[in-house]
Amino acid sequence: MTDTGTPPLVRLTGVGKSHGTVIALRDVDLEADAGEVTCVLGDNGAGKSTLIKIIAGLHRHDAGTYEVAGEPVAFGSPRDALDRGIATVYQDLAVVPLMPVWRNFFLGSERRRGIGRLDTRFMRETTRAELAAMGIDLRDVDQPIGTLSGGERQCVAIARAVYFGAKALVLDEPTAALGVKQAGVVLRYIVQARERGLAVIFITHNPHHAYPVGDRFLILNRGRSAGYHGKDEITREELTALMAGGAELEQLAHELDAAGSTGSAGSASAARRLTEEAERLGLTREAE
Repeated sequence: MTDTGTPPLVRLTGVGKSHGTVIALRDVDLEADAGEVTCVLGDNGAGKSTLIKIIAGLHRHDAGTYEVAGEPVAFGSPRDALDRGIATVYQDLAVVPLMPVWRNFFLGSERRRGIGRLDTRFMRETTRAELAAMGIDLRDVDQPIGTLSGGERQCVAIARAVYFGAKALVLDEPTAALGVKQAGVVLRYIVQARERGLAVIFITHNPHHAYPVGDRFLILNRGRSAGYHGKDEITREELTALMAGGAELEQLAHELDAAGSTGSAGSASAARRLTEEAERLGLTREAE
């Protein structure tokens, strides 16, 4: 990123979080600026959920600093974060499947016309226009949101956050439960959000989804940073290798190879496959 002198919209510096004697996160740095996608990658137990909860205001960090537009913050609730323009879209989406798309779009923030009367015309037209602005072409905003595909529901949630004033958008594993085509749909709308000037923080365990859309990449491993790179500093293969856990994969291959030498054809075959995979990703000493 070019240094303009303006602080990033979201900046974490040396952030940590402990639960009693359990250290969930330690010494993590992250920046997310307007018009950029910052990808946070890690396997299960890497600390992604804790990081999301800190950014979203569900947890307070107990080490380091959290700044929004250069101002230190310690949110007490998700509402505090939302008031500062930080919206989080969780994997379960918190939608009501049997309600129409437009009702879900305005859920909890309904527009009223007079006492007790919903301005349904405004909400329908606004929902249709905002979805179209994000490139989402729905035939009918009156259809139940449960009839949409997983990718389409994710995109409605993204468009809703944009409409209600989000400046930073945190996406919790939005492609995790989707097939290839639907994941592609969501990635396209992540780019749309970036093009509309949002700072996007994309949480994922899939480097193949992260790399095409990401501008920065933070890799977490057991609550610590295993790397923090700009896109011009790392290739897709290097990112995959960091995610794969090179040392562990190579060690397992050696162990299976040793077991295979005692006569187990299955172990030997598995060792060869793991070794080939490690070499392909550049994880073995021979490939260095």
